[in-house]
Amino acid sequence: MPSFLTDAMPLAPSWWDIAARIMLTVIAGGLIGLDRERGGHAAGFRTTILVALAACIAMVQANLLLSTYGKTLSFFTQMDVLRFPLGVLTGVGFIGGGAILRRGDMMTGVTTAATLWFMTVVGLCFGGGQIVTGTVATIVAFIVLSPLKRLDSWLRCERKATVVVYGSSSDIPDLSAVLDSLECSALFVSLGQTEDGRIGVTFELRWLAKDPDASARAILFAVCETYEVANFSMHSTTT
Repeated sequence: MPSFLTDAMPLAPSWWDIAARIMLTVIAGGLIGLDRERGGHAAGFRTTILVALAACIAMVQANLLLSTYGKTLSFFTQMDVLRFPLGVLTGVGFIGGGAILRRGDMMTGVTTAATLWFMTVVGLCFGGGQIVTGTVATIVAFIVLSPLKRLDSWLRCERKATVVVYGSSSDIPDLSAVLDSLECSALFVSLGQTEDGRIGVTFELRWLAKDPDASARAILFAVCETYEVANFSMHSTTT
């Protein structure tokens, strides 16, 4: 059996071992990155490969320096090979933080940041010679990101929206009579002037639904039948 499958972090890895680790890292990063690229996410094919490859190279470098571990380089310093993977994880933390954006109630990039962090760990596994662990982790990640994503269309999740209806300062509309049949609750938020100078009453709507678009259209149609709507906006989360 090839040594790169049996010996993790050998003191003297061969060039074949190093090449196999790099190749498998590129394949793993490409597999996960291709799925993210098809979804139109910021960190796509090339970014995922580069993050995983950087972690792999850092771990390979640490592997090559294993033979110096414990040897005193001077009277005051000593080589610590674990600083390489720790430095990579810290750097990916900055990249992940930059991938997460928040605009009002909408949060984007959370899954992208988690994917980059995960691929860093996968790269460290391959770079350290833990081929089986890295392969299994890549397969599990692909299943979570691709096939399991279809569960979103099967589950009834809580949806949120904000609706502004025209009213008066002395009378706050009661939307419960309109929305109870749709299993939607309306929470009063504020009362104030709209952009056109009229009085607007703001409500936060919450309901459970599989299809957010169809359910939102039904709720908006029901409210418009009874009240004059000034604004309607969904609270969405993009990963």
